[in-house]
Amino acid sequence: MRLLWRPACTPPRSTSGPGLSVGAFARLAFHPTAGALLLALLTPLLAHGVARVYFEFWPHLEDEVAYWWQAQAAALGHLTVPSPPEPHLFLVPFVIDRDGVRFGKYPPGWPVALALGMRLGRAAWVNPALAGLAVWLLYRIGQRIASARVGLLAAALALTSPFFWLQAGSLLSHMLAWVAALAFNLGLVEVLWPRDRGPGPAWPATLAGLSLALLLFTRPWTALGVALPWLLPALVGLRRGDARRPLLWVAAWGALAALALLAWQAALTGSPWQSPYTLWWPYDRPGFGPGHGPLPQGHSLSQAWVNTRFTLQVAAGDLLGWFRWSWLALPLGLWAARRAPRAWPALATFPALVAVYAAYWVGAWVMGPRYYFEGLHSWLLLTAWGLAAAWRALPARGWGKAARGLGLLVVALLVSFNLRYYLPLRLGMMRGLYGMTPRRVAVFFTPQAQALTPAWVRVQGVEHWSDYAVFVPLQDPLLRTPWVFVIDPGPTPARTHLRAYFDIRTEVVYNLQTPNELGVVKSAP
Repeated sequence: MRLLWRPACTPPRSTSGPGLSVGAFARLAFHPTAGALLLALLTPLLAHGVARVYFEFWPHLEDEVAYWWQAQAAALGHLTVPSPPEPHLFLVPFVIDRDGVRFGKYPPGWPVALALGMRLGRAAWVNPALAGLAVWLLYRIGQRIASARVGLLAAALALTSPFFWLQAGSLLSHMLAWVAALAFNLGLVEVLWPRDRGPGPAWPATLAGLSLALLLFTRPWTALGVALPWLLPALVGLRRGDARRPLLWVAAWGALAALALLAWQAALTGSPWQSPYTLWWPYDRPGFGPGHGPLPQGHSLSQAWVNTRFTLQVAAGDLLGWFRWSWLALPLGLWAARRAPRAWPALATFPALVAVYAAYWVGAWVMGPRYYFEGLHSWLLLTAWGLAAAWRALPARGWGKAARGLGLLVVALLVSFNLRYYLPLRLGMMRGLYGMTPRRVAVFFTPQAQALTPAWVRVQGVEHWSDYAVFVPLQDPLLRTPWVFVIDPGPTPARTHLRAYFDIRTEVVYNLQTPNELGVVKSAP
C-alpha cells in the first residue's frame, strides 16, 4: 500500500538544495554578522564616492597637504629629502627645513600608509578601505561587549554619521588611527575577558600590541587618550595568571613603539624630547602655561573649557546629524551598559579623548570635532545599545507597543533629516574648501601646457598658503616631476639662483589672477 503522507518523524526535504533549507538560508542571510559584512564591503564604495564628489581627491587642510607631501616622499623611499633651493619659495604647510634637510612635522604612520596607496596608484582608496575595516571592527566590538544586534546597529549608525564620512573622504590620519584604536580595544577585550578561562590564543595580545604601536606612530597624543581607560583594568588583570603574559606583551609593543618614536624625533630635531611640531610653531605642544599656545600667558583651564564646550557643540550635530541632538540616546546607553564592566573601557574612549585634548591649545570643527574621532565608537555603541535596550524594555502590547512605535518614528525622522539635509550640506562645505580644488590647476593638464614640460613655474600673486599649496600634488619632494612650482620672488638674486638651478627646464610665469594663461619666459635647451 502506498503511503499518502509522510510520518511526523521524517525530516522534510530541502527546497533550496542539499544541506540548506529555506529557513536556514533566511537565518544566514539576515544574520547580524552577514549584515555587518555587507556594510563593511559597501562602505569603501560609498567613501570613494564621497572623496570624489566632495573632496575631489585633493588635499584641503594644511594638515592634508603636509600628509600628502610626506606620503610622496615615503613613496619615493624617503622620510626626509634635501631642502630645495631657496626653501622659503617652496612653502608647504607644516613641512620644515632644518640644516639642509626637509621633512614633515607629522609622525610617519599615516604618510607611510598613504604612500603604499600611491605606489599602487590607488591613494584615493586608502581611507575608504580603512573605513570599511573600521565598520567591521566596530561591529565586532559591539558583538563582543554587548550583542551582535547592538554591533550591527552601531555599524549601521556609522554609515549615517556625517563625522564618519568627513574623515572617510579626507586625506587626514584619523581613519587609520580609529582602525588602530578599534583593534586595540578589541584585542584587550579578548585578553581581559576571554570566552574561555585559561591560556587563550596569542592573537588578541598581538593585535592589541601592534595596534597600540601603530596608533603611537600615527597620532601619539591620541594614543594616550585611547589607552587611558584601559589602565585600571590592565592593572587588575596583571593579578590574574592567564592575563599577565598577554598584558606584558601588549605593554612591550607599546614601549618599543614609544622608543622608536623618540628615536625618530631625535633624528629630526636633535632631541628625543622635542616634537617636530615645535619646529614649525614653537608653542605647538599640549599643556598649560606660557609656551603652550600662541597667547603670551599660554594655554589655560578657562581656554580649555571654551575650546571643549565649542567642540562638543559641534559634535552634538556632526556625530549623527540629529540637529543638535546626537547625544539623545546616550543616557539610555549608559543605563544599558551599567552591568557590563567589559564594555566600560571601550565606551570611555570618547570622554578620555575629550579630557586629554583639553590640554591642547586649539580645537577643531572644520572637518568635525576630529580630535575626538578615534572615540567615535563610544558614541555609536552607546547610542545603539540605548536604542536596543529601550526597545526590549518596552512591552510588545498596549502602551508599550505605542511607545515603541513613537520611538521608532522619532529615530526615523532624525535619521531622515540627517540623510536629506544635514549630511549633504555638511559634506558640501568641503567642496573647494580654501580654494583647494583640482579645477584651479586644470590649465597644466592641457596638451599645450604638457608640451612645455619639463618646466618650472613662477607663481605670481600668492597671498595665502593655499595659493601655493594647491600645486603640491603636481610635484614630488625631489622636484623630479614634469612641473615644479616656485613662489615668484620678483627681480631678486633668488630668481637668478633658481634660473641657474632649473636651467634645463622651460621657465613659465603663471599669475593667479589669469588662471587660464601661461607665459613662457625661456624654453628648455
